[in-house]
Amino acid sequence: MKRACLLSAGIAIATALPASGQMPKTPPGIADTRRIAAGTYAVDPGHSQVTFTVNHLGFSTYRGMFGAVTGSMTIDPKAPARSKVSIVIPVSGITTTVAKLDEHLKGPDFFDAAKFPTARFEAVSIRPSGKRAKISGRLTIKGVTKPVVLDAVFIGAGTMMGKRTIGFDATTTIRRSDFGVSYGIPLVPDLVPLQISVAFEKPEP
Repeated sequence: MKRACLLSAGIAIATALPASGQMPKTPPGIADTRRIAAGTYAVDPGHSQVTFTVNHLGFSTYRGMFGAVTGSMTIDPKAPARSKVSIVIPVSGITTTVAKLDEHLKGPDFFDAAKFPTARFEAVSIRPSGKRAKISGRLTIKGVTKPVVLDAVFIGAGTMMGKRTIGFDATTTIRRSDFGVSYGIPLVPDLVPLQISVAFEKPEP
């Protein structure tokens, strides 16, 4: 099983990179806001993740992940406060390191993925400050919508394989019981930190 997981990870990394003869000598993404081009971008699902962290029964810090994120961003670097961001998170694809736990998390005790296969974040307002921003928006999980604020940071921008790409990281903490995900409280905490890493891309003009 471990060999299969490592092999899968290796294949995923290999397919995400260009052939050896096409590899750039320096990273194409640079943390320079002047490289941000105006326009509407789509989330790159192969390089975007939402992870969560919980304390497991007072013994360890445990993490899980949502991949294959989709969505879009419209941005004008001359007016970043007017940006629009929408992120769709496939709850049905939740993964940890334990298959039985994955199935439990997808079930009615937690996310009830059969009934609510996706979660969603929609930005309402953005307050930029240099390479950082406070993004206020609405987060919907299990059909319940609550306001959240993301602390976002610009990671880099550039061109890769014919596509303009912009990357951001963001963090927030939610109270899972607000969204009807209450199983295990207080053995597993109600407050859950989220880490959101998203790459947006659009074809070169």
